[in-house]
Amino acid sequence: MSEIQSQYVKKILRGVGTAPVECGEAFAPSNIALCKYWGKRDPVLNLPVNSSLSVSLGKLGTRTAVRFADRNRIELNGKEVSPEDTFAVRILEFLQLFFPMIGNVHFDVRTANNIPTAAGLASSASGFAALVLALDNLMGWGLDRKQLSMLARLGSGSAARSVYDGFVCWHAGTRKDGRDSFAEPISSDWKEFRIGILEISKDWKPVSSRAGMKRTVETSELYRSWPRQAADDLEMLRLAIADKDFPMLGKTAENNALAMHATMLSAWPPLIYWQPETIAQIHRVHQVRSEGLDVYLTIDAGPNLKLLFTEETEKLVKSFFPGLQVICPID
Repeated sequence: MSEIQSQYVKKILRGVGTAPVECGEAFAPSNIALCKYWGKRDPVLNLPVNSSLSVSLGKLGTRTAVRFADRNRIELNGKEVSPEDTFAVRILEFLQLFFPMIGNVHFDVRTANNIPTAAGLASSASGFAALVLALDNLMGWGLDRKQLSMLARLGSGSAARSVYDGFVCWHAGTRKDGRDSFAEPISSDWKEFRIGILEISKDWKPVSSRAGMKRTVETSELYRSWPRQAADDLEMLRLAIADKDFPMLGKTAENNALAMHATMLSAWPPLIYWQPETIAQIHRVHQVRSEGLDVYLTIDAGPNLKLLFTEETEKLVKSFFPGLQVICPID
C-alpha cells in the first residue's frame, strides 16, 4: 500500500481514541449495484469516475473476526490461506495501512462468506467492509459509518456501500484527497422489493473486477459515454425508489448493467464475464417479460444474474427460474 493511502488513514483516525479488546467481530452485507461503479479517477485512493447506487443483500455477505496474534494468519471459510495467496496479500496490505496507529503487530483474521467468493457477487465489497467494521470493534475507535465507508473504500471500492443495509448511494466526489467520496443510505420502506440470485457459477473470475475496470477505461471507446449515462441512471433510480416505481427502477438498472458490459466487450482484449448459461438466462428474462411478467435483471462483473421483481410476482418468478434465492433487502 502507498504512502498516500497511509496518510489518508492517518487523517481519518487523527484524534480518535483507542480501547482495544481481545477480538473484534462484524458482519457486512454484500451489495448489488443498480447503477454500477465502473472506472476510477484515482486508482490509489479508489476514487470512482461516477457515483453509484446499490441495494444490500440482507443476510448474504461476510462475517469477519480479527485478533492480535504472534504471526499473521488469514483464514477463509474455515481454511488457512497461504500468505502468498492473492486473497491473503490484499488483506495484509490493507491492514498495514493501520500499523502506524496501532503498532507493528500481527493479526489473526478469520473471514467467512455465505456467497461465492470472487464470482461476481461482490464478495470483496462485503469482505473489506466486514474487515473495517471488525477492526473498528477491535480497536474501540467508535468511528461513524461515513468514516468507515471511506476506509473500506481503500480495500475495495464497492465496500464503501457495504457498511450499510438497504439502498445506498456512493458519492464519487470531486476532491483529490478523497474526503468527499463516501456512501450514505437512502431511506426507503419499500418492503415489497425483491432480489433473486440466479447462480450460474461459483468459480473464481479469470480477470478480477479491478483489472477488468482498468482495461476497460484504458481501451474501450464506448467507455467515453459511460459517466454521463451513469449520472442520468442514478437520478432515475433515486426517483424510482422515492416513488416505488418498479418498472422505472427495473428498466434503468437493466439498461445500466448491459451498458457497462458493452464497454467491457469493446475493450481490448475484450472482457467477457458471461458464460453460455448466463446468456441463456438473459434471454429467458426477456422472454418472460415479453409475456407480461414484470421482472428485470442486473449483473456485475461475473457470470451470475440478479433478478429484480416485487412481492406480488415472487411466486411466478420462482416458477420460471427454479433454484432462485430470493432476498427481501428492505426488512
